[in-house]
Amino acid sequence: MTQIADSIQIRNTTFKNRLIKGAMSEALANDAGQPNQLHLGLYEAWAKGGLGCAITGNVMVDIRAKNEPGVVVAESERDLVELKKWADIGKQYGMVQLIQLSHPGRQCPKGLNKETVAPSAVPFSPMLATMFGTPRELRQDEILDIIQRFAKAASICEKAGFEGVQLHGAHGYLISQFLSPLTNKRQDQWGGSIENRMRFLLEIYKAVRKATSENFIISVKLNSADFQRGGITEEDVITVFKAIDVVGIDLIEISGGTYEAPAMAGAKSEKRKASTIAREAYFLDFAEKIRQQVTCKLMVTGGFRTVAGMNAALQSGACDFIGIARPFAVETDLANRLIAGQDVKYAVKPIKTGLPFVDKMAIMEIIWYAAQFRSIGKGKKPNPKLSPLLVFLNYAKGNIKAVIKGQVNSRKSA
Repeated sequence: MTQIADSIQIRNTTFKNRLIKGAMSEALANDAGQPNQLHLGLYEAWAKGGLGCAITGNVMVDIRAKNEPGVVVAESERDLVELKKWADIGKQYGMVQLIQLSHPGRQCPKGLNKETVAPSAVPFSPMLATMFGTPRELRQDEILDIIQRFAKAASICEKAGFEGVQLHGAHGYLISQFLSPLTNKRQDQWGGSIENRMRFLLEIYKAVRKATSENFIISVKLNSADFQRGGITEEDVITVFKAIDVVGIDLIEISGGTYEAPAMAGAKSEKRKASTIAREAYFLDFAEKIRQQVTCKLMVTGGFRTVAGMNAALQSGACDFIGIARPFAVETDLANRLIAGQDVKYAVKPIKTGLPFVDKMAIMEIIWYAAQFRSIGKGKKPNPKLSPLLVFLNYAKGNIKAVIKGQVNSRKSA
């Protein structure tokens, strides 16, 4: 009877328990995308708290394509010394660390980057069009360049000492954009059939595997559904899961949703079946279904709040790892407490500013937690009562500064 405290091995890496901190945006880097002491302080707090594994927030493979200010960028060995310090923290406390590699595609605030690119020039829904511009369609040579950027970033992560990487193929980022017929309208080998739409993901995996050693862990985060009319079908999703499993992926994290339909933040939880609600996890039903189709390790993230629910999910065989994200932003010692038999202390509630146009988006489910990370990184305690409105205003102020700075730099380089 598998329990959360049980160890498990992937390739030559042993995970001391089944608890993984899911990726959350830290937003702690400088404009150049460099990691710093705040990252070290944050991950040391989680490592001391007993985590078996931590997956980092978005680490961009191209500094020209940031999803938000403050993200780390790994496109060269410029920051290898600091990355090694980060990796060493995990080793010191026996916490495996996977770097989440990502390209946002069209999912970037207007003005943050010189331009945004995507599989196709598909605009956002009217609600989000004020924040996100219509992207330019990627050329063939650019697609191939991005694939190699993922491989280069992975090799840097391995050289720094991290145990592996996670390819971000969910939540509306670039890999997810290629997979979805809503955002991929291409008529070449990268679009159309699901076989073509998943080619980008498969080629990234192959390039990363070629650029790293045999024992380097490669995982991927994939949507079980986009939760959008006309999005990727369950049949196509299963095809993608089976294909990435066949080529040798080590671990698949099951998630769901996009910025336009943020199920990953629990926004769709009210529509879940009663049986799923009773078992806590948002995507456990799909995990049970896909478990019959793949042989790699599976991780389910979203909704777990009790030790009993976590152990039940593991014992059902639906997943091998329990992913928990937001509770770790206010309970850094949560892993030790769960293993001791204590449940999550702070119930996760929707983060509301009182501004309807903001609260309809998933953005607050990112930046409120990022504000907690900054405090933890400084050695302070998180504040569960932190004002969402204040956090948003500070975020908007920072975004405006980043946009203005980007426009000035663009004019200088013109």
